[in-house]
Amino acid sequence: MPGMADRPGRVNASENAPDAEGEDWEAVAIAITDRMAARRIGQQELADRAGIAVSTLRLVQHGATRRVRTRTLTAIARALDWPDDHLVRVLTGGTSSADDRDEETAVVGRLILEGVRDIRDDLRALLRRLDDLDRQRSR
Repeated sequence: MPGMADRPGRVNASENAPDAEGEDWEAVAIAITDRMAARRIGQQELADRAGIAVSTLRLVQHGATRRVRTRTLTAIARALDWPDDHLVRVLTGGTSSADDRDEETAVVGRLILEGVRDIRDDLRALLRRLDDLDRQRSR
């Protein structure tokens, strides 16, 4: 009978980072904590956004001393506006900060473009209203 370590969809979190399998839970904890500080969100807010218990988040932030599901890491990554596999890549040492900056720059760029479009639409609506007022005054 296969043990729990053999089950797919889970990663084994040990107190020693990186562990024998090359998993670096300390790097995951640092990445999460740094991102939370940069985004100015606390544990409760992040846990709520990720749909996980605060106690689970705490365990991950403190080097996870128990098994953590890959989907939990995915949920945390999503809640922090990272690609789904970001924390798994951090865990296994496969992440590139340049890739992360590129992804974040793309997200910020899309948000700025949306904002500019909203401003443009609002400005057009205001100009139409001013034209209507001018026409009413000139009658």
